[in-house]
Amino acid sequence: MTPVDVTPAVEILDAAKSVTILCHIQPDADTVGSGLALAQVLRRRGVPVVVCFAEPDRLPVSMRSLPGTDLLVGPDQVPVETDVLVTVDCGSADRLGVLRDRLAGAATTLVIDHHRSNTRFGAVNIVDEAAESTAGVIARILDAWSEPLDANIAHCLYAGLVTDTGSFKWVRPGSHALAERLLATGIDGAAITRTLMDTHPFAWLPMLSRVLGSARLLPDVAGGAGLVYAVVRREDTETVRSEEVESVIDLIRTAAEAQVAAVFKESRTEPDRWTVSLRSHANADGTPGVDVARVAVSLGGGGHRYAAGYSATGSHDDLVETLKIRLSD
Repeated sequence: MTPVDVTPAVEILDAAKSVTILCHIQPDADTVGSGLALAQVLRRRGVPVVVCFAEPDRLPVSMRSLPGTDLLVGPDQVPVETDVLVTVDCGSADRLGVLRDRLAGAATTLVIDHHRSNTRFGAVNIVDEAAESTAGVIARILDAWSEPLDANIAHCLYAGLVTDTGSFKWVRPGSHALAERLLATGIDGAAITRTLMDTHPFAWLPMLSRVLGSARLLPDVAGGAGLVYAVVRREDTETVRSEEVESVIDLIRTAAEAQVAAVFKESRTEPDRWTVSLRSHANADGTPGVDVARVAVSLGGGGHRYAAGYSATGSHDDLVETLKIRLSD
């Protein structure tokens, strides 16, 4: 696949008089790390810049040690008008939540992403489907811009890279080379990974006990590929952070009897409102496995072939039935 030309992004950013960077709702380290890395470069160049995500109302604890968090502002502090509005790791305008209305107030909109399902909702869209992370795309943009990667920027980019590759379990050509380059700035990769992925409060353990007890295996779904799923109800999340809830899918996906894994996560604030995480993998013979991005897109979401998600409203039983039908289409 021919690398995506990042020159248009460089030209826009190089001429920017003010920049707003928006991350997706329920942010992960790729969207936040990418946003903060780019923001620090812009600040270094003297460009007024803010970074924001619509929800939740606070940055997840695991990401609070990322450099540049002082550039984060609340949704009510995001300018209505800006010269350039950049979205990072955001597949559609809906993933901006209430901040999607800021698109209209930007002289130029720039979308930077790596999701195949991206709807190309910007005036300029830099969407590199071959990239393992948006952080990797940002690194290419900074290189083309001749902007050096210092330790603070490398820390943010490494956070996006290590999380979106699952600690380098799902890499692309060049992933390890980028990691080596970022580590060469002096950052502590082991500490970053431990903080982001391997540190949980004790409350995570009883939460897992309840949620794993809800797991069900449906071996005949998806043409016999199989579905395993679990349910995270509102009461399960009362004593844990969003990071703990998001971690459940990585356990559910390990079931050997099912190629597709799903976790239904009930909203903390809206009754019968759910977000659904989907995962799958290639077949044992190396042929392509179930395309969960296709399923997610059909349900209003998006993502990658083997990692995707969507939001839905209704009872958990109805959502399971809908997913079974879409997996069989």
